[in-house]
Amino acid sequence: MHAHTSATTRGRLRNTAVVLTLGAVMFTVGAVGLSPVTGTAPGPSAPPAPPRGTLAALQYRVRHTPQDAGAWAALGMSYVQQARTTADPATYSRAETALRRSLTVQAADNTSAQIGMGALAAARHDFPAALHWARKATSSAPYNPVAYGVLADAYTQLGQYPASYAAVQRMNDLRPDAPALARASYTFELRGRTVQATALMRRSLDAASTTGERSFAHTVLSTLALQTGNTRQAYREAQKGLREAPGDSALLEARARAQEALGRNRQAIADYQAAIAVAPLPHYLLGLGELEQSLGHTDQAEAQYAVLRGQEVIRRSGRTPADTDAILFEADHGKPAQAVTMAQQALKKRKFIAVHDAYAWALHRAGQDRQALLQADQALALGTRSALFLYHRAVIHHSLGNDAQARADLEAALRTEPHFHPLHAPAARALLQRIDTTP
Repeated sequence: MHAHTSATTRGRLRNTAVVLTLGAVMFTVGAVGLSPVTGTAPGPSAPPAPPRGTLAALQYRVRHTPQDAGAWAALGMSYVQQARTTADPATYSRAETALRRSLTVQAADNTSAQIGMGALAAARHDFPAALHWARKATSSAPYNPVAYGVLADAYTQLGQYPASYAAVQRMNDLRPDAPALARASYTFELRGRTVQATALMRRSLDAASTTGERSFAHTVLSTLALQTGNTRQAYREAQKGLREAPGDSALLEARARAQEALGRNRQAIADYQAAIAVAPLPHYLLGLGELEQSLGHTDQAEAQYAVLRGQEVIRRSGRTPADTDAILFEADHGKPAQAVTMAQQALKKRKFIAVHDAYAWALHRAGQDRQALLQADQALALGTRSALFLYHRAVIHHSLGNDAQARADLEAALRTEPHFHPLHAPAARALLQRIDTTP
């Protein structure tokens, strides 16, 4: 079923408030491994504790041992993880309260809380603050590999790529576990070296010790397969992950994209809807909306766009930087001039290649193609294999009369990922045909 009631839309808005895509911290949150039972045990008069490792256990712990800095840090990071999986930003406030309580209890050398504050700042897209806390963590614990993971993530999102590669190398030198190998994979993915990225992610999968680590590896392997046009392998990877974690929203979205590339639109819609039911993140909503639009389902597409518009209103009220999905949505389905402003604000705290791409597209949609080309070139400067980035630059080149460069980018985009977008991939093929038939 594709129909969406207004009550459903209102419910999503109430439940999500400001929803941020947490790709920037998906490594960090899963890699922290803070113990929920550090410190002194509760006294004999305390009620029975909930099962170890649960959020309830951490809440129990801090109630009965409020001077346990490690327990407060673990609780704070648990809230950051909860926000990632439920898309409930109110949890960020609870995370910050717990982490700051940990730092109050133990101000010096509290690496666990510093790591947690770095992950929280990244979740809020405040990457300068994430870098600040990551540096504190690596200073207080220079042999803690997780601290270098937080540092690598911050450097990456700030566009300081050589520094991020060095941090990833240090993390792997200290402990080449699943999170470290996943980050190593990403350094190759950023540079368009998909074969090496895939090999390292398979090593990360082999080293994975938790369901979360395995789910993440299958999600990335599915994405990497799509980037090389191997749609059946992309589907198989998502399927493998979902057998162990059937409610994982990232895996559901990965399978939706693979289904879409295989022409199974009904199944793709069902997977997007299932992912959104778990966590109504912007890229899920946008993915479903644009798929519905490509199929001529105007009302169903508009239902997703209405939620995105509501999320944007709340984001502005909270003064958090826009994510790339929000910028692209505004450029394509809203006001391009507003998208330009959003991208400019985002770049102040996140000079990442995806933000440069979103800024380029916003500038193009606003009729500023010369400035757009500068941003598009920055988005592709590392050699990243992104069909969407290439398509955006191709359209900009075409608008500037550079048809030879436009053709090269279009051919590369369609060779990289033939079904990269339900609206833009057909447009790319149409533009390429138009260029080739123009005298």
